[in-house]
Amino acid sequence: MITGGAGFIGSNFVKYMLENSDAVLINLDLLTYAGNLENLKDISAHKNYRFIKGNICDTVLLETIFTDYNIDTVVNFAAESHVDRSITHPEIFLQTNVSGAQALLEAAKKAWKTDPNDKYSHVYKDGVKFLQVSTDEVYGALGKTGMFTEITPLSPNSPYSASKASADLFVRSYHETFGLPINITRCSNNYGPYQFPEKLIPLMINNCKADKKLPVYGDGMQIRDWLHVKDHCSAICTVLRDGKNGEVYNIGGSNEKANIEIVKLILQTFGKPETFIQYVKDRPGHDRRYAIDNTKITTNLGWSPEYTFEQGIAETIDWYIHNESWLQNVISGSYADYYAAMYN
Repeated sequence: MITGGAGFIGSNFVKYMLENSDAVLINLDLLTYAGNLENLKDISAHKNYRFIKGNICDTVLLETIFTDYNIDTVVNFAAESHVDRSITHPEIFLQTNVSGAQALLEAAKKAWKTDPNDKYSHVYKDGVKFLQVSTDEVYGALGKTGMFTEITPLSPNSPYSASKASADLFVRSYHETFGLPINITRCSNNYGPYQFPEKLIPLMINNCKADKKLPVYGDGMQIRDWLHVKDHCSAICTVLRDGKNGEVYNIGGSNEKANIEIVKLILQTFGKPETFIQYVKDRPGHDRRYAIDNTKITTNLGWSPEYTFEQGIAETIDWYIHNESWLQNVISGSYADYYAAMYN
C-alpha cells in the first residue's frame, strides 16, 4: 500500500515500482489539493495497480484494505508538506501527518501480528515492513558547516517539520514497543516532474512562463540539498529491499544550492533578466541551511544518486515547458487565492 500515491513523490514512486518490480500496488489517496490523478493517468489501467480514494485516518477503511488486499508493505507518503501552509493552518498538519501515521501503524500492527490478541507478542508475518517517508527538516537548521546524520537530534522549527518529527517518533515507538518491522527515510529537497507549483522550482518555472515576478524569501541565500525525485524513488526501493529493521536512512543528492542560485538559473534558461526577481519578507522560522550526509545508505546499502543537478534541473525545466496542460490544470482558482495570500 502506497499512501499519498497521487502526490508529487508518491506518483513518481508508483511509476518507478511498476517499471522495476512485479509488486501489486494499492494507492490510497484522499486527493486533497496536491493529489492529482492526472499524474497517473498513463498507468491507471495497469494490471498491478489499484487506486482507492480515502483518508489514512479512516481506521475502518484501513482495516478493510489490509484484509482485502493482504497488504504486506506500507510506504507512507501521505502528508501535508508545504511549510507555508503549516504556518497558516498547523492543525491540518497535526491531523494528517501525526494522527494519520498513527492510524496506519495501528492498522499494520493488527493486520501483521501472528497473534493479534497477545499484546506482548512481537511476532509478525514474514516479509512485512512499514516505511515512513520523512524529511531532513526534522533535524532543524545547520550553520555554515556540518551535515545531518541519522543520529542528529530532532529539532524541528516549523509546524510542518514538527508534525513529521512527531510521526517519526510514533513509527519508532511502534518498533520499540510492539516490535513492528519499520524503516524511516529522511530525504533532502526533491525536484522533478509532477511537483505542485507552490514549491520553489515549479513556482519559478511557471512564473517565468507567465512573465510574472519571481518571489524570493529574504535574501534568497537559504541553502538546500537537492535530490531528483527518481533518485529518491530508487533509494526507497533499496531501503525496502535491504534496509535493516528499525533503522533510519538519510537520502541526499549531494547538491547544495542556495535558493537564489536556482532562481537565477531558471531565469537564465528562459532568457529573462534578474529584474524579474522580487524579494519578499522572509517567512517565520525559515531554516537557513540543510545538508544531508548520506554515508549510511551509500556504504551499508550500496545506493547512490544517479542524477547530477545540472542534468536533473535541465530535464525538469524541459518537462514543465512541454507539459503546459498539466501545469494549467493544477493551477486552480483556489491555488490563485492561496498564491495571492502568500506573496502579494
